[in-house]
Amino acid sequence: MALQPVDPRQVAAVVTHLEMRAKPKLTAMSPSPLRLVRWKTPALEKYRTLFRRVGEPWLWFSRLVLPDEAVEAVIHDPAVEIYAVCDPPGIEIGLLELDFRTAPDCELAFFGLVPQLTGQGNGRWLMAQANMLAWRRGVERFWVHTCTLDHPSALNFYIKSGFVPFGRAVETFDDPRHFGVLPRDAAPHVPLLAQAVPSS
Repeated sequence: MALQPVDPRQVAAVVTHLEMRAKPKLTAMSPSPLRLVRWKTPALEKYRTLFRRVGEPWLWFSRLVLPDEAVEAVIHDPAVEIYAVCDPPGIEIGLLELDFRTAPDCELAFFGLVPQLTGQGNGRWLMAQANMLAWRRGVERFWVHTCTLDHPSALNFYIKSGFVPFGRAVETFDDPRHFGVLPRDAAPHVPLLAQAVPSS
């Protein structure tokens, strides 16, 4: 097995693709103090603020580097549904984004809660909401991808939620912390390597 070196200013991740081909059976859930709020045409900065709040610990950066017009074209598309997860005082602490643009598929585009809420059953509650919203008339497949930069339990969580792995890929990209897109202390579980030494 040959190891492929990665530029020290880049990050490599193994991406796993998962899918459901049928709506899972409903199970009893404990009541949750959280609620979903639909954002029909969110302001760009409001959306990016929540995207950062939820995704920064896991190196989410895609919606931060896309041009403003490109992000707005997605988040304002009527086939894309964005929900903020709010706590009882109304503070936005999670993001659920469903993409129906490639019907009959629905992609679970973004799914996450701030780290303080992990391990308390909130993820199961949010997945139950996602399933209720995604599986509507005409949808034949619900799919998602996760990677080795995500929470260590993410892949197992999706499998336990009823998704079946069907593909794997390796992704390499410029480390957003090296270029000021995310702070240097983001995602401490992913070592930030020293800057590459310029060639003489």
